[in-house]
Amino acid sequence: MISAVGCKKSFFDINQNPNAPTDASLTAGLIAPRVEHIIGARMATSYATIGRWLGYWTRSGTYGPTQEEESYNITSNFETGQWSGWYNILTDANIMEQKANAAGESYYEGIAKVVKAIGFTYLVDMYNNVPYSKAFDLAGNIQPGYDKGEDIYASVLADLDAAAKLFKDNTASSSPDISAADIIFHGDGTKWRKFVNSWRLKMIIRQSQVSGFNAAGEIAKITADGAGFLGTGETASAQPLYVPDKDKQNPFWNAYKLDYTGNDPDAYNRANNYILNKMKTTADIRYMSIFEKVKEKAANQQLDYFGYNYGENIPNDAPKSANSSKVSGPALAKSASQPQWIFTSVESMFLQAEAIQRGWLTGDAQEAYEAAVTESFIWLGLTATDATTYINSGSTVVDWALATTPEAKIKLIVLQKYLALEGINNFEAWVDYRRLGVPEDLPLSLSPNREGRKIPLRLKFPQAEINYNAKNVEAAGSDDPQTVGIFWDK
Repeated sequence: MISAVGCKKSFFDINQNPNAPTDASLTAGLIAPRVEHIIGARMATSYATIGRWLGYWTRSGTYGPTQEEESYNITSNFETGQWSGWYNILTDANIMEQKANAAGESYYEGIAKVVKAIGFTYLVDMYNNVPYSKAFDLAGNIQPGYDKGEDIYASVLADLDAAAKLFKDNTASSSPDISAADIIFHGDGTKWRKFVNSWRLKMIIRQSQVSGFNAAGEIAKITADGAGFLGTGETASAQPLYVPDKDKQNPFWNAYKLDYTGNDPDAYNRANNYILNKMKTTADIRYMSIFEKVKEKAANQQLDYFGYNYGENIPNDAPKSANSSKVSGPALAKSASQPQWIFTSVESMFLQAEAIQRGWLTGDAQEAYEAAVTESFIWLGLTATDATTYINSGSTVVDWALATTPEAKIKLIVLQKYLALEGINNFEAWVDYRRLGVPEDLPLSLSPNREGRKIPLRLKFPQAEINYNAKNVEAAGSDDPQTVGIFWDK
């Protein structure tokens, strides 16, 4: 009977999900909001380890040592989610780019290129050489080779130039539903070009210490674009309409403040005494915006803001997590519905200040630097007057006049960027520490198992890569976190 009525085998295929999207129905506009949200979530929640390494955060007195992390003796099983997480996003972005290109949807194609640029920048900054040119050809190349970090940077910068042109030479109407699907800039091409230029500047500055590097060509492309950079009040943030509900909250709030049931999701991360004391002793009131006041003081505990030292053996009778300062301060965790920052105006303005000081951009370096410090205060809910008081305090951590050499002024700019991005972009602190050694007084872990090791220069290739792509992992070179840095780490 089956043969007689002409039923096909596919009718009985129980492995087919009739509710699953088909390739034909999956458009760039459907992929865009999810990809943009996940980028924000990674920025907000994926770099707690680096925040602890770099003196921002540490574990609370409720927890014992995390030996691998605090001894810096990391293995191929450490932080493997960095690799898989970024490649998952990049795979979606690559599909989005192909779909958009085929449909002539220029803005979606440009956004996909930007997302890929972000992901590959971070991957190179963690692993140096990674799969790039063959990364998405799984059908024809399931064991992709590794491209050199410097070559990936060059290709990504070219892709960003192409993205800027897509935004400049086309209108948002080329991309259906862009105002709703683009949950960052809602199809505003000028803002996307500013984002592109700011990210290009980030990548150029990362290479500032590479012998023979010349920024002129890339700076010329940015100048020719004409849109400028993200400036005052122009933070790139994802906002898919977060609400206080399961899987729908702002990612930072959900990870560090309150989960959707109203419970505290993070008893682990607390203020690091290094950053807390540095701010308190230099009249830098931003720590009160970044950290929370102690909610429950332990016996004989006097401080309103209480932290710990990274890697220390905390006594059993020491204050616990409930007696210490959470990392979800009032300026970082405002509500479950707040937008999720991706690239802040603050970081962009500090990058511009460094570029001006290096002579790569025109302008007054001191003015740009002080404008960036002021933007940090405003971004954290403080005032321009608060910033001016701090800038004029005469402290060596902020006073421009006390940095008497060009190199000292660059390091001052980067130190203030470090102070400004605490909990906002922990990753950037790791980059600058490797690139310039700032902050110069950053303490190493107090772990008795450290045995002379320093803050890692990189992550090791994941064990899954070693297991299934061993030949190419071996060809990529040594991944020793203590001796082998990223190509720009000179």
